[in-house]
Amino acid sequence: MKKPFYRILYVQVLIAVAIGIVLGHYYPSLGVDMKPLGDGFIKLIRMLIGPIIFCTVVIGIAGMADLRKVGRVGGKALIYFEVMSTLALIIGLFAAHLLQPGHGFNIDPATLDTKSIVNYAAQAKEQSVSEFLLHIIPHTISDAFAKGDILQILFSALLFGGALSMLHGKGEMVTDLIGQISKVFFRMVHIVTKVAPIGAFGAMAFTIGKYGLASLLPLLKLIGCFYLTAIIFVSVGLGIVAKLTGFNIFRFIAYIKEELVIVLGTSSSEAALPQLMEKMERLGCSRSVVGLVIPTGYSFNLDGTNIYMTMAVIFIAQALNIDLTWQQQAIILGVAMLTSKGASGVTGAGFITLAATLAVVPSLPVAGMVIILGIDRFMSECRALTNIVGNGVACVVVSAWEGELDRDKLNRVMSGEEAEALA
Repeated sequence: MKKPFYRILYVQVLIAVAIGIVLGHYYPSLGVDMKPLGDGFIKLIRMLIGPIIFCTVVIGIAGMADLRKVGRVGGKALIYFEVMSTLALIIGLFAAHLLQPGHGFNIDPATLDTKSIVNYAAQAKEQSVSEFLLHIIPHTISDAFAKGDILQILFSALLFGGALSMLHGKGEMVTDLIGQISKVFFRMVHIVTKVAPIGAFGAMAFTIGKYGLASLLPLLKLIGCFYLTAIIFVSVGLGIVAKLTGFNIFRFIAYIKEELVIVLGTSSSEAALPQLMEKMERLGCSRSVVGLVIPTGYSFNLDGTNIYMTMAVIFIAQALNIDLTWQQQAIILGVAMLTSKGASGVTGAGFITLAATLAVVPSLPVAGMVIILGIDRFMSECRALTNIVGNGVACVVVSAWEGELDRDKLNRVMSGEEAEALA
């Protein structure tokens, strides 16, 4: 028996988003007051991300007979991430040159007000490769969980899972216990997800109330160009990758529609991370691959953020009438490959990495960021949506590459048979 449409989560979230837009537009001050609802939901989900990643990765590694497999899966994932990230950066650069979203603004750099971007610039201080690598190692294991740092939690889980697998069966009791704890945390996710419509309502009411629909109009061309480029990247770029792997990108998007709607409402891909991991297992990907690829992808496979960064840099240059040489653009590409790795799925992270990228081109003032500050919140939704689709596809690709993709299950889910059986 099918659920009534009003009880379907993604329908509830869409309705909540629509109500949030109306409230924020007609009662801006009240809409801004709804911010704690969105922040509260994201905090609830982030509270559960650390333990879920830890449990999933530890169980997956402990179940691997050969520790070399961990390195092999991680290596394949990183190769895939680098290829797709580079492609996303190049597409963003090419699209900005082709569509010319900043043409005609003719802004004088001397008139820019830098007060509103001081905090972003401060957070975007240049970080060396060694500092980035050292940051992955937490001060203590508990500190990684306290800060909610995904890379640090993943590093701790890799060590713990590796040590557990080296006990050669003597750690089965610990593995079973972690497995049971994992089930509890996933059940908690299901409970928290029920309030997703409230979180989406609060986040959208705040966004519209704070910035207003009118703030979209002057920069509508950039927003349109970015969304169009992201759609083309997903449907064509990821679509080809999906086709070669043996599934249809549009059916895959339909399969994770609930997660996408939650991301749309909250502007954060982290809000759907636990649900995405669960769905990837249900799709036929092995638990060990899911546990390694999805969390790692949230820092190393940010396709939407990459498209945004190169497009935003070229847009700012065009708006300020600054001509960038191909050498400068090549430097921007190289730096963006590094700065994007520090961005998580939290709203605003893409803007911080943009500041870090702009800092490497002396002729392009970081103050240029103020041009797109008002619409960054609207663009963060597209970044997050593209990121989560890219990570889901990466998980299926690496599972297939590793020979751990249940294709019968994949075909059943993609054809809708699995969903009908569950209903």
